[in-house]
Amino acid sequence: MTHRSITALLDARRLAGLETTPGGRIVAKVSAPDAKGASYRSSLVEILGDSLLPLTRGSASVGSVVLAEDGTTLFTARRVGEDGEEADDAQLWALPPRGEAREIASRPGGFGGLHLTDGVLVAEIDVHSQASDEAEHARLSRERSKAEVSAALHDGFPTRHWDHDLGPARSVLAVAALPEDLFTAEATAAPDQSVSPDQSASTDQSLSADQPASADDDDAPRRQVLHFRHLEMPPGRLSAWSVDRQGRRALVAMTDSLDDRLGVGRLYLLDLTGTQAPQLLRDATNEVEFWPGEFSPDGTHALISRERTWTQTASARSRTEVLDLATGESQEIWPELDRDPHLTWVDADTLVGAGDDEGRGSVWIGGLGDAAGRRLAGGPDQELSFAQLTVAGGTAVASASGIAVAPHPVRIDLASGEVADLPNPADAVEQPGPLTEVSATAQDGTALRAWLRLPAGEGPHPLVVFAHGGPWGSWNAWTYRWNPGPFVDAGYAVLLPDPAISTGYGQEMIDRGQHELGGAPFTDIMALADATVARADIDAEHTAFAGGSYGGYMANWVAGHTGDRFRCVVTHASLWDTASMGRTTDNAGWERSMREQNSRFNPKDEVAEIQVPMLVIHGDKDYRVPIAQGHALWYDLHEFSATPRDEQGRTRHRFLYFPDEGHWITGRGNAQVWYETFLGFLDEHVRGTAWDRPATLG
Repeated sequence: MTHRSITALLDARRLAGLETTPGGRIVAKVSAPDAKGASYRSSLVEILGDSLLPLTRGSASVGSVVLAEDGTTLFTARRVGEDGEEADDAQLWALPPRGEAREIASRPGGFGGLHLTDGVLVAEIDVHSQASDEAEHARLSRERSKAEVSAALHDGFPTRHWDHDLGPARSVLAVAALPEDLFTAEATAAPDQSVSPDQSASTDQSLSADQPASADDDDAPRRQVLHFRHLEMPPGRLSAWSVDRQGRRALVAMTDSLDDRLGVGRLYLLDLTGTQAPQLLRDATNEVEFWPGEFSPDGTHALISRERTWTQTASARSRTEVLDLATGESQEIWPELDRDPHLTWVDADTLVGAGDDEGRGSVWIGGLGDAAGRRLAGGPDQELSFAQLTVAGGTAVASASGIAVAPHPVRIDLASGEVADLPNPADAVEQPGPLTEVSATAQDGTALRAWLRLPAGEGPHPLVVFAHGGPWGSWNAWTYRWNPGPFVDAGYAVLLPDPAISTGYGQEMIDRGQHELGGAPFTDIMALADATVARADIDAEHTAFAGGSYGGYMANWVAGHTGDRFRCVVTHASLWDTASMGRTTDNAGWERSMREQNSRFNPKDEVAEIQVPMLVIHGDKDYRVPIAQGHALWYDLHEFSATPRDEQGRTRHRFLYFPDEGHWITGRGNAQVWYETFLGFLDEHVRGTAWDRPATLG
């Protein structure tokens, strides 16, 4: 059976991002299913006062976006071919305030992130490891392609990241100057540039149509409006970067090995003119690494993130500092604010930032020398969180969402803190049932809280407990991946607990569980579950447990430590053997940090105690929690669990496997099957009702 709420959730237009300029332009990226309904595509919509102006349409999805104050919009997009598939490489397009878009650059490997300031465009690009410029990159890339070589030879860790392979190309920053006559400048052929025709977007007063680029043949030189110059990059892998408003300098974090540690972040200053060599600003240590934030409006200072590494003896901790680029000295921002907001500049002396706060979100504002910022908006008396906070036209702009409120753009007055909705280019997804809170007390006396979504009616309702991932995270915002709505619509109450290691409760909450992943976080969740099933509107006899990523670890831990308390357990992208996990994940910091915990908090050690059916879900392209974790769990459930197989050799456990998905299930059709199978498994084991397997599962 297809639940209407699942379809409504997955077919909704989503606010996928906000781009702004200091002068006040606001452009939203909106994601929606494509014409086939099988995947998602992104388009751009400008928010103009009280109205919305669509900027792009067509079958090609928009990637990176940057805005100019004069109304020009630069974006990347891939042409969709006659076979209905997107091209491998994204091209760069310029869209004027009125008129047709123009392709201004094309290259093998396409473009990543973009930054536009003062007529200078900075782009992150992947470059052949032996190439020193774009011509060499195009020639060497074409030779590799014609030779049909896919191999990569690595000399560092990791070899892959999140859901994609690394190498053989390296990521660099490249710079191009925008001509003043961008839309009339004559394009010139770039030697040895292979052709990759792409989609174009255009706009008039309403919508626009595709305009394909053309070339005589695939080996012809591509005519370019922009020509990019590679910057000299420091050693390591480019992991994060920011650019000043003057277009002169960039901060970059390069991930590299240090002493006996893998993958730590060093902070460098790059000269965009290419006249000075990269300058190391902050070297990493075995305990601390650094990441770039925003430059101040005048470019003299920059925000940097100082990250204390999670080790066997220390908890992860993040604090923001302001760095004087002339002296190299820095000071911590708001040292008495026991939160970790993401900060941006209001002016040379004032900062504003958004972050997690007691199961919600808050926006804080304050001066550079203040002991703590003051709460400007949000907080415990409301239900919203705020993300992608920027300052545009003298006001704050953000994406706001809540457990039962889909992301939508808002404006926050920097003086009063008043939050006002902006025109919303996305859909407000209807959410059934009330939202309330549950409180409990931890074993060590810590006050605990959780969100509880309830179906309509008096109940008692069956319950499913969702453990969040991270482990640094909080149930405080909307999600399309683990949305409670379809479960509530199907009659389940959904508990969303924030246990030890959850963010938004101060450093002490992190410290409580950092070195006992199966300790305080587990007992905290159980305390909140106990408080929930004690309610008259909850059916204590019909409950289930579920989680993904670290939440999947917790689901596995719960399965081995609670007997038959829960009728079934659902575990997604989960850590099963924490020891082997550390040697196969792309996360260089995991293995060392878990060495002492492995002997005490490894879920696989309790497989013989697993008594209830488990639904295992895993994607083959998951490089954060590799598929081997799912395979090992699946084997161990068959061979070693308390009830592995019946007399016919069959198991009650199930394995939902996605060969083309990563850590999260992002495909439209796959996401539908994820929700349907999840709910069907709950119905079978919690309610005892038969489930009709979707025909799409084969």
